[in-house]
Amino acid sequence: MPQSDWQARYRDRIKSADAALEVIKPGDRLFIGSACAAPQKLVQALADRPVEDVEIAHLLTLGVAPYAGEKLAGRYRANSFFVSANVREAVQQGRADYTPIFLSEIPGLLRSGRLPIDVALIQVSPPDEHGFCSFGVSVDITKPAAEAATCVIAEVNPHMPRTHGDSFIHTSRISTLVESQEPILTFETPGESEVARRIARNVADMVEDGSTIQVGYGGIPNALLGYLRDKKDLGVHTEVFSDGIIDLVEAGVINNRRKSLHPGKVVASFVMGSRKLYDYIDNNPMFEFHPVDYTNDPFVIARNDKMVSINSALEIDLTGQVCADSIGFKFYSGIGGQLDFVRGAARSRQGKAIIVLKSTRDEEQFSRIVPVLSEGAGVVTSRGDVHYVVTEWGVAYLHGKSVRERALSLISIAHPKFRSQLLKLAKERHYVYADQPEAPLTRARYPEEFETKIRLEDKTELFVRPIRPTDEPAMRELFYSFSKNTVFYRFFSYLKAMPHEKLARFVNVDYENEMALVAVFKKAGEEQMLGSARYYVDPATGLAEWAIEIQDEFQNRGIGTALFNHLTRVARVKGVKGFVGYVLDSNTRAYRLMTKTGLPIETQWEDGVYTLTMRFKDEPG
Repeated sequence: MPQSDWQARYRDRIKSADAALEVIKPGDRLFIGSACAAPQKLVQALADRPVEDVEIAHLLTLGVAPYAGEKLAGRYRANSFFVSANVREAVQQGRADYTPIFLSEIPGLLRSGRLPIDVALIQVSPPDEHGFCSFGVSVDITKPAAEAATCVIAEVNPHMPRTHGDSFIHTSRISTLVESQEPILTFETPGESEVARRIARNVADMVEDGSTIQVGYGGIPNALLGYLRDKKDLGVHTEVFSDGIIDLVEAGVINNRRKSLHPGKVVASFVMGSRKLYDYIDNNPMFEFHPVDYTNDPFVIARNDKMVSINSALEIDLTGQVCADSIGFKFYSGIGGQLDFVRGAARSRQGKAIIVLKSTRDEEQFSRIVPVLSEGAGVVTSRGDVHYVVTEWGVAYLHGKSVRERALSLISIAHPKFRSQLLKLAKERHYVYADQPEAPLTRARYPEEFETKIRLEDKTELFVRPIRPTDEPAMRELFYSFSKNTVFYRFFSYLKAMPHEKLARFVNVDYENEMALVAVFKKAGEEQMLGSARYYVDPATGLAEWAIEIQDEFQNRGIGTALFNHLTRVARVKGVKGFVGYVLDSNTRAYRLMTKTGLPIETQWEDGVYTLTMRFKDEPG
């Protein structure tokens, strides 16, 4: 179309908001643009229309929503694909509807005509010299809805940023234009609580250099971005993002260089943030916006190597079922893009799908980790889809794990005040061993201050941490990796089996009279246990008997020395007076561990066994 033609047609289509809405008739279905791009001038004008029996479909919207109020209940009925705060009460009281659907599938629903749109109310930027307007801060389902609608009414606003990507509509496709000078709605990110920071810190440890991340908005995602400052070459492929991303882009942390899909680009569907953010993305080619049937397509997401998805939950049961859209019978939000990104990240090469949630709600009155989901709660992410679950108390990896392993892992990251009851109910449901010790899991405080990293001479970095009750499967694998000689040196006999009854004693410690440390190799968020060291305190003497075991193929690489040295530091902090070791006279490696400390060693020998006693100095090591 020649430039003069579209400009002339543009001027002819300009109307007031009231005049533009005269096309609405009873029985119509309206669509309202999403999030911060909700066309406020048009939405406010809806309240003055005398028309009745109109359905209003939308995703999450911000700002006013008079059509969801009691006064207009006989004229309008909202149908929300994601329950936002401005319609939540109406949905919960039955004046509005909620349609649960994967975000990636909504455009197909609209385009197919299964949910026809008669009139789309959208907000766009002014047209460029070719007549194209940008959907700006919200492309999401707004562009597909506008393409599917019979009539498109656009609020044209010079404050709307012009964003790149699949984010444009030509003026010839717009039936009526309403000029607006109102500021684009902004979104203030909630403050970062200490709980949010602890969750973010746990998640940040799982994000490797070169990862592509789904960032989101809210307190936890915002806190997470603050913990990613030491990462390198991160990329972004997400549904939505907020202001926190700017600092990481400016710092060079997010540069998208190593993305396997859309290298050099931040790919998103909409943004919610401040005016500063809108100005930053305006005409910025680093940012590409696409409809959600692209950004949220699991097959597209999976094409990003090292994809890390981070999604929140309202509740999770001990088998791993995740509820994210309701609190019991009350619909609170929506399915959204959670499962889209969970499945996409799970299928990404070296990807990680992470569910985050605070361990409690209502000021610690209720646990969010529960034996069974609340009555009426829906499953958004199935137990078969869940991989990582993160709370402020730690990380549980569930994928491919038994119900017993899942239950113990989730109890271990629940708030301590609820662990005892959770374990009791897990035993009643036969999820866990009937003899599962309670104290180490429910009452003993996990001493995270003793976690550390060690670097071997060959530059391999290992993580050393206190043992957990959930380490039983890893300890079992460690034992069965030992050669006969290693078993004999450790246990003074040729043990052939290590069943649960024996293993339970090794992984359930009180961290006071008994301590055990494990050395693990972390890769892609999973751990391989390479060895362990432990001590048992004799209350009569204050001395502790110690023992150590290292997987055969990793012996003679300095792991044993590093473990023993750290165990010694822990023991001295705990007030242990010294170590006693029982070492076969042929076990020269264990003998050298104690002699390397430089402390005096008292030696006794009897029947081929050395008793080595090492007393610590008074000052802590």
